[in-house]
Amino acid sequence: MYNEDWERRLNLLFKDYNSTGLVYHIANINDLKEILEKGITYDHKSTYRDRYIEFHKFFDSLKPDYIPDWVIRQKAIFASMNFKKEHYFHSHSVILGLKVDINKCWIANENLANSLYEPLVLKDIKDFKFAKQYIENIGVKQGRRYWETSLSFVDNLSKRMDKREDYDEEVLIFHSIEPKDIIPLYIVSDHKMLTIDEWKSILKGDR
Repeated sequence: MYNEDWERRLNLLFKDYNSTGLVYHIANINDLKEILEKGITYDHKSTYRDRYIEFHKFFDSLKPDYIPDWVIRQKAIFASMNFKKEHYFHSHSVILGLKVDINKCWIANENLANSLYEPLVLKDIKDFKFAKQYIENIGVKQGRRYWETSLSFVDNLSKRMDKREDYDEEVLIFHSIEPKDIIPLYIVSDHKMLTIDEWKSILKGDR
C-alpha cells in the first residue's frame, strides 16, 4: 500500500489519491470556460478527431478479450493520479482536479502509448514509409504490452503500479465529468505556475 514515505521520496506535487480523492486533468486555458459550464466529455476537444482518433483506434485493435468491453481508448478522458514537482507543464494550460467513479476507470502505462504517436503519424508520409514496418513489428508488440500491463483503477489502489519507476501511469476515465466534479487548481503561463487563488489575487490587484 502507498504511504507517506513514498510520497516524500517521489517528490509529488499533490497529496496521494487516498487523501484527496482526485485525479488530475490538463486542459488548455481557452477551454476552461466551457469546461466549468458544461463539464468534460471524451470528445469535447477540437483536436480529438483531427489528431488522436486513429492513434486510439490502433490500441483498441490490440486489446485482448479479457479486458472489459467498456474499456475503449477512443472513448476515454485522460488524467493522471499525480505529477512530480519538477514535471513540465505547457504554458497556457490549467490543471484540474477531477472526482471520478473509480469503477469506471482504468490504469495503463502512458510511456508505452505515447512513444508510438510519432511513428503512427509519420507512417503516412512518403519519406517515412518505413515507419509502417516499425509499427507492424515493434509497435504491435508494444501496443499489446500496453494492455497486458494495464489494470482497473480499483486494483491499482492496492497494487500501486503508478508508483513504480518504470510505470508512467495514465488514468482512462469512461464517464463524462460534471462541472460539480471539477476543481481548478493551477494555471500555467509562460513565466509562472500559480494556484487559482494566487491568480485571483494578482488580477484583483491584491499583490
